[in-house]
Amino acid sequence: MSEDLSLWHDRPAKNAILDFVKRVCSRQSTQFVPPSQRIAVFDNDGTLWSEQPFYFQGLFLFDRVRALAPDHPEWKKTQPFQAVLEKDWPTLAGFGNKGLLELAVATHDGMTSSEFEQLAGDWLATARHPTLDRLFTDLIFDPMLQLMRYLRKNEFKTFIVSGGGIEFVRIFSEQIYGILPEQVIGSSIVTRFEVNDGKPVLVRSPQLNFLDDNEGKPVGIQQHIGRRPIVAFGNSDGDLQMMEWTKAGDDARLGMIIHHDDAEREFAYDRMSAAGRADRVLDEASDRGLKLISMKNDWRRVYPFEGSCVN
Repeated sequence: MSEDLSLWHDRPAKNAILDFVKRVCSRQSTQFVPPSQRIAVFDNDGTLWSEQPFYFQGLFLFDRVRALAPDHPEWKKTQPFQAVLEKDWPTLAGFGNKGLLELAVATHDGMTSSEFEQLAGDWLATARHPTLDRLFTDLIFDPMLQLMRYLRKNEFKTFIVSGGGIEFVRIFSEQIYGILPEQVIGSSIVTRFEVNDGKPVLVRSPQLNFLDDNEGKPVGIQQHIGRRPIVAFGNSDGDLQMMEWTKAGDDARLGMIIHHDDAEREFAYDRMSAAGRADRVLDEASDRGLKLISMKNDWRRVYPFEGSCVN
């Protein structure tokens, strides 16, 4: 079955995945798990696609803030809008996902879900990464795409559990990941039902509904899926509680952390990063039984557009 993970080097990370799948899928195994319980969850930013120099949805929101700024002069002296307009990234990073959600609420209040989907979809179709000059949907991790296909081939259900906005991720999840919109869990704002000109619409309101990060991730999993995952992949401190929840289950469990240590092919960052900070999760990985995936050493290539694989 090793050919199913051909983009992975034959190292402990790949072997751990293959061994785990073999144990839970073989009916002769004492750790056999029925297909209905084979739930695999994946963080998105930094786990399925890149997240530097900042979360991609954040870059979308920054463009939106700048476009609307002429109509909101108060933003020049109001955080986190001021940090966006001044490109003060350290200050902006300090607001975390709550700051991004505040930007989302302010810049999309009163917009229907369909209007938001059109706006974000148009941005994803044209906006380019500030340093790599690629569409953001090009910057997905090929080995992780292959891994998800491999798991689905073995009757796993794959879910995204993201701190990013649920409606934003759902726009592209099926097309680029093969994950249906209903299998995306993410942060959300309050949405209300209205009838405009005789037509029913869903309108976005200026209020946070749910923050799917840190301890919110296990809660979101329980609310949306109703089953504890048996395998989880993440890359940052925000994924630690999801890993803890997954590993606390009985029988076979697998938790893996992607370590961004490849400055040549992607980016090298961890403990001091403004996006995807991995500090506590690296300190506690061994004690919690989490396995590390080295982008530099475990992946033959990073992005689908790269040429031949690294030997």
